[in-house]
Formats: sequence, structure tokens, C-alpha cells
Amino acid sequence: MKKELKIVFFIFVIVFFLIFTGRFYFSDKNKKNTFKLINNINTKINSFSKNLIVLKNDTNNIIEYIENEKNHDKQKYYFLELLKNND
Repeated sequence: MKKELKIVFFIFVIVFFLIFTGRFYFSDKNKKNTFKLINNINTKINSFSKNLIVLKNDTNNIIEYIENEKNHDKQKYYFLELLKNND
């Protein structure tokens, strides 16, 4: 008898929790507060982005392209052949 009452009590608490959480989440007050907060964050981002310092780009021509013909010294290794040679 105690076990059944305990299970009914747990189910009642879970359903009660879900109902009140849903009521709060879908309430107009919560939606208004959420939109105000998002709008406030967007205005802060815009105000801070106006004050940012733009740095000069100094990365022009730093990539050096190497042709494959220059790298003939490297030996190609194949994994299975390395295992066979170890035996």
C-alpha cells in the first residue's frame, strides 16, 4: 500500500512540476522579458561594435607556395609495407 501511494505521489509531483513550468514558460510576462533581454543585448553589441578599433591587414603575400618537384627527397611510406618489413 505504501509503495502505490509513493508512486502516485511521485507521478503527482512530476505532473505538477511540468504544468507549472509550462505555464511560466508560455506566459506573456516571460515572453516580454525574453524579448526585452534580447533587444538589450543587441543594443549593447551594436554600441560596443561601433567603438572597436580596426587593425591594418599585414598578412599580404606571406604564403609561400612550394612545388611538388622540389620535394623528391621524401620517401613515400605505406603503412602495410612498414608492418611487413618489421617482421
